[in-house]
Amino acid sequence: MASSDPVHVAVGVIENADGDIFISKRHKDLHQGDKWEFPGGKVEADETVYDALVRELREECNIVVQSASPLTVIHHNYGDKRVVLDVWRVISFEGSIAQREGQEWRWVPAYALQAYQFPKANEAIIELLVE
Repeated sequence: MASSDPVHVAVGVIENADGDIFISKRHKDLHQGDKWEFPGGKVEADETVYDALVRELREECNIVVQSASPLTVIHHNYGDKRVVLDVWRVISFEGSIAQREGQEWRWVPAYALQAYQFPKANEAIIELLVE
């Protein structure tokens, strides 16, 4: 049974100059482990979603977000966990992107995202990017 409060997550869609999207593979031991995801993480109680996005992408991807805009908000119930994904398109950033948490990662053209296994909640993000 899902807990009463959903996990609020700030998610970043990062695109490079070639139009490819940055994705990484979740660690096996995590919820929805071994699936691909867009980077991001939990919004802390004292943060705005934008602040959480900036913090998470700095910690996880080694970049400093300069600007981002809201893309969509997704509510999903996995049965054992509920999530709210607050998804932002990263418009500009500083630094060389890298995965700092030891996850496998890659740049993928938007049209090829459907070939990767993502958690169910991410399917709506992929649909928006492929349109």
